Amino acid sequence: MTQESILVVDDDKDIVRLVVEYLRKAGYPVNSAYDGESALHVLRNEKPKLVVLDLMLPKKDGWEIIRTLRSDTQLASTLIIALTARVEDSDKILGLELGADDYLTKPFNPRELLARVRSLLRRGDLKQENPSAATYRLAGLKLDTGSRTFSLDDQPIELTPTEFALMRVLIEYPGYVFTRDELVEKGLGYSFAGLGRTLDSHIKNLRRKIEPDPKQPTYIQTVYGVGYRLQAPQL
Repeated sequence: MTQESILVVDDDKDIVRLVVEYLRKAGYPVNSAYDGESALHVLRNEKPKLVVLDLMLPKKDGWEIIRTLRSDTQLASTLIIALTARVEDSDKILGLELGADDYLTKPFNPRELLARVRSLLRRGDLKQENPSAATYRLAGLKLDTGSRTFSLDDQPIELTPTEFALMRVLIEYPGYVFTRDELVEKGLGYSFAGLGRTLDSHIKNLRRKIEPDPKQPTYIQTVYGVGYRLQAPQL
């Protein structure tokens, strides 16, 4: 499969048919699977760029697949849009905290799915789309857009494409207080109702990776009633 290929995974064949048709009309090579084991087989053998992944799957559920992808060095960069028919916030948040880049709740508008796919693929191709590489530093943090690497005190830290995009926005403007809407627009590249919770989950993941105590963050600070800012820890 080509670099921008997509895997659609859902046990509802009507949903798969609709999404596959919509993505193919947009010009993307698409493959499909209907259960978790088949999905992992395709992911390992075909290595698609992005997976649209239902969380409630037979054989292996979507949460297990996300864990597997994020723990496999060859597959960790796979972009993930999680689909769920359940409306409980805990389901969505768990998917994001495990490493999904985005989620949609069924029923969803195919146009919205396409917009999110396009935005995620742009994030995944950040290195290719920014030939004039830049390096940003703040205290012990270092982000290099050319090599698409991030480190803390010279120790490399793996970020998902979404986490990298958000961190890039924050570190490019240290001390600036971004509203949640600004950070969604600049970091995620689009804005739809309900994305605030998605942003909060990604910020929580970033804090878990860089903060000595994620419950008392010193780098990524919450400005209550406004949003977030990145600043050097106060010694």
